[in-house]
Amino acid sequence: MKTVHWLAAASALTVLVAVSAGQAAGPVQAPTSDKKVWMSEGSERDEALKLTPNLEKGKEIYEVCSACHLPEGWGQTEGTFPEIAGQHRTVLIKQLEDIREGNRDNPTMYPFALPSEIGGAQSVADVTEYISRLPMNPENGIGPGTDIEHGKKLYADNCVRCHGDQGEGNAEKYYPRIQGQHYAYLLRQYQWIKEGKRRNANPEMVEQIKNFTDKDTVAVLDYVSRLKPDAKLLGPKGWKNPDFQ
Repeated sequence: MKTVHWLAAASALTVLVAVSAGQAAGPVQAPTSDKKVWMSEGSERDEALKLTPNLEKGKEIYEVCSACHLPEGWGQTEGTFPEIAGQHRTVLIKQLEDIREGNRDNPTMYPFALPSEIGGAQSVADVTEYISRLPMNPENGIGPGTDIEHGKKLYADNCVRCHGDQGEGNAEKYYPRIQGQHYAYLLRQYQWIKEGKRRNANPEMVEQIKNFTDKDTVAVLDYVSRLKPDAKLLGPKGWKNPDFQ
C-alpha cells in the first residue's frame, strides 16, 4: 500500500470535501424504518464472516474510515466518534452491515460505508480484520467520577452477563467490547438504545435498562469508562499508526 501522510486537519478536510461533494450531487440518504432489528436474516454479514480477510487490503480500505475514527482507530475522547480499535471483528462486521442495510441509523457514516465507497462483503471482512488488530487507546475519555461504587453495583447486577466482568464483551454473541470506550460516546448510545433510536440494539439490553434513572445511567457508564482492556491490547500513550505516517 502506498504510504500516506495523515494529519487530523487533513482527515477532517477529507470528510468535509466528501460530504460537500455528495451534497452537490444530491445527498446520499440512508433507508429509514421504525422496525427494530437485532440480527437481520439473510444479511451480507453472514457472508463477510465466512470470508478469509486480507489484512493489506483492509489497511487500504481503512483510509476511508481514518478520516473520522483517526488513523489509530481511537476516535475522539469527547465522544463524537467512538474508539473502534481492538473491537471484536464480529461486532465490527455486524455494526457495519447494519448501517449499510439501514438497520442502524448513522447518517454521517452511511455514505462512507456503502459498497460503492469501500466494496462488498470481502472488503468488510478485510477492513474489520485490520481494525480489530489496532492497539487500543490507553487514555479514553472517562466519566465524572462522582458515584463509581453505585455504578459498579449496577454493572455487576445488570451488565456482566453479556459484557463480561471487565467489559470485554463476547465475540461469538456479537456483544461489543465496551472497556476502554469513551464515556461521552457510551452515554449517547445508551440513551439512544433506551429511547429506541438505536434500532439494532439487543432487545434484552433494552429491557434490562428500561428502569434506570439518569443517576443510574451516569454512574454505570462512568464505571464502564474506567474498565481497562488487558495490557496486551493497549497501545503506548501518544501512539501514532505507522501505516499512515
